[in-house]
Amino acid sequence: MKTSVKLLAAVLLVSTFSFGQDITRKIDSIIKDNYQKNPNVGISVGFIQNNKEFYTSYGKLNAESKTEINKNSIFEIASITKILTTNLIAQAALENKLKLEDYIDNYLPKEYVLNENLKNKIRISDLASHQSGLPDIDFAKLIELNPQQPISNVTEQTLTTLINNCTELKDYGKYRYSTIGFTLLGQILEKVYGKSYDEIIREKIINPVHMTHTLTEDFDVKNRTVGHNPDGGIQEFIKWNITSPAGLVKSNATDMVKYLKAILNKETTVGKAALVTEKTFYKVDNRELGLGINIDNDDKTTLYMKSGDSMGQSCIICYNRAKNWGIIILLDKRDSKIRSNLLDTITEKVMQ
Repeated sequence: MKTSVKLLAAVLLVSTFSFGQDITRKIDSIIKDNYQKNPNVGISVGFIQNNKEFYTSYGKLNAESKTEINKNSIFEIASITKILTTNLIAQAALENKLKLEDYIDNYLPKEYVLNENLKNKIRISDLASHQSGLPDIDFAKLIELNPQQPISNVTEQTLTTLINNCTELKDYGKYRYSTIGFTLLGQILEKVYGKSYDEIIREKIINPVHMTHTLTEDFDVKNRTVGHNPDGGIQEFIKWNITSPAGLVKSNATDMVKYLKAILNKETTVGKAALVTEKTFYKVDNRELGLGINIDNDDKTTLYMKSGDSMGQSCIICYNRAKNWGIIILLDKRDSKIRSNLLDTITEKVMQ
């Protein structure tokens, strides 16, 4: 009887190992095929399943470099930063620093003076689920002013003027993607903790998760990739400023897999906060949102995901809590089509 049990355990172990190898082989094949079709787009991918990690990458750090992109190469994670910010908001809620249903009025810096029509109207969860109705930054205009560093023209005064001059919310309660909403979330965090956003994210996510290569203000490192705009031109990494909570963190596949591991573990502080962000705060037609994260439900499974596009790079993160896997895809060119197609192919052909 003991021999049979041991034999069964051994068979299960071999089967699990073979299954894992099969998944990673298929993922690598998909990524390699994409690189062969798009040799000018460097890529780094990290995958985790049941705490086992897998990485693959293709391309060079830049056109002149002989150095290969690898799992430690630094990319802009762009709007994936938003799920870090909402994780911090959820942590603050769990610490009773705030309530998600609280109105934002008393949490904003004193420079903001909300119009009477806006008072006791916008909740913290509205900011985090893109339904506040507040006006947003005019990116098209900013790009015209400075195509390499468009955010450089956004200041505290810019934001306070924009908010203070708002007399009516546009489509409150309806989805409208918002950079300013997440900038305000960063300022709310700064007020409740009495520290800078940079200090908060380091103290509550970067350091405890041991994300040793996740960068904020200083990203002048040798293993940094070079960004490329949709036309293939070189694009600078965007410098840290007041809008950072909405999309200016830099990281790599290794650290983002560490983050995935943390959020998939319900016992970690980050994992407990992630469960809060995964609750549905907006659902209309085929769009369902948690706090900063998209929820993709079907009859078989639930995927949580967030994409990001900087001026010169694209990325996407996705995880399945029920099946305990997650993936991060990082591209050194702004190409939302490639990153979305890669995720769709992997989830449909490999992870179903």
